[in-house]
Amino acid sequence: MPFHRLSPLFLSVAVAACATATAPTLPARLPPPVAIPNSDPRVRSALEKIRTDDSWLIEQQTSICEVEAPSFKEQRRAADFAARFRALGYANVRIDAEGNVIAERPGDAGEPVVVLSAHLDTVFPEGTDVRVRRSGDTLRGPGIGDNCRGLAVLLGVARSLDHAQVRTTGTIIFVATVGEEGAGNLRGVRHLVDVSLKDRIDYSISVDGAGLSTTSAAVGSNRYRVTYSGPGGHSYGAFGMPNPMHALGRAIALVSEIQVPTEPRTTFSVGVLRGGTSVNSISESASMDVDLRSESPAALAALDSAVMRAVASALGAERARWPRSSVALNVKIDTIGIRPAATQPDTAPIVRAALEAARTLGFSSETGASSTDANLPMSRGIPAITIDGGGIGRGAHSLNESWIATPDAYLGPQWALLITLTLAGVR
Repeated sequence: MPFHRLSPLFLSVAVAACATATAPTLPARLPPPVAIPNSDPRVRSALEKIRTDDSWLIEQQTSICEVEAPSFKEQRRAADFAARFRALGYANVRIDAEGNVIAERPGDAGEPVVVLSAHLDTVFPEGTDVRVRRSGDTLRGPGIGDNCRGLAVLLGVARSLDHAQVRTTGTIIFVATVGEEGAGNLRGVRHLVDVSLKDRIDYSISVDGAGLSTTSAAVGSNRYRVTYSGPGGHSYGAFGMPNPMHALGRAIALVSEIQVPTEPRTTFSVGVLRGGTSVNSISESASMDVDLRSESPAALAALDSAVMRAVASALGAERARWPRSSVALNVKIDTIGIRPAATQPDTAPIVRAALEAARTLGFSSETGASSTDANLPMSRGIPAITIDGGGIGRGAHSLNESWIATPDAYLGPQWALLITLTLAGVR
């Protein structure tokens, strides 16, 4: 794309003045959630099944984790997870074109449709040692908390519903998604919303990681690879031409000076640098990977514009530095990930269902913002949250990741069960 030299003064952006994004409008056809159905004897039986099945759930969590599932290579874990649902008696289990595992539990009326999901993929590359080691109440292994715990919670909820023969008004759809982590760019849930379950989802609950918190707002992110390029040459013999590496340095410096608001929380980072072949060469290319985040779509858009101006200004400044050179210097910007930002009030029915279900189980849950599978449905106006799966998680995304089976770890799957039934309705 063509760029013109811009004054660095333009980089003193008005991001801080951005208005907080307006929450997506919830579909009018959706009724407010019913009261928490914990007094129903079948629901109480399902809750008790989860508590007494705690050791079974942890066994599932462990064995799931020992099936590797790097982003874009989740097929083995997907097939394994589908087999686990079939073993529970779910006959209508399928794997969609993107690789998501889908198992439906029809309701008497069919609606509303409540999706309870967890992501399959991990951040670890193929060939990683995924064996889980246990010492007392602590399990260690890559992905044991994020997100083998979430996947196990789905199995626990599904098993308890059938054990207690709970009948629901609405349909519950269990989904194990692909592509939640990193470069996966939410491809699984994106396909789910746009293709596999298009226009069917009334509520979306994602289970991700350990603890007992509620993610009710979506931190959006824009990720780019910015590459400056030219013919390159000898550092001495070709001196006097624009240098892609120098242009990249200018861009990084300008990006680092951008001012962003603390409320809504907005951040940026240059995370990866590439380029150069030797110390005595003018490089042919130099690139950076940039991560931009915000809880507010408006603030994220303003930050995005400021970064683009920085990239353009750096190009113009490097060209202007060598006015006698006819050598071309260009820049290319590739999008490597877009996660939409979105907000919804704590008064939204799905959020109230989560908070009330927590109180019913004897704990309080804090709401907050994060980047999860809930980003996509929430940004489309579908009521969505992400909840934790119980226990204590440490060292997520590290090879030494651990999950502690606390005495009340069963509260995570019980919570997922109660929220789901509150929204789906119990017959």
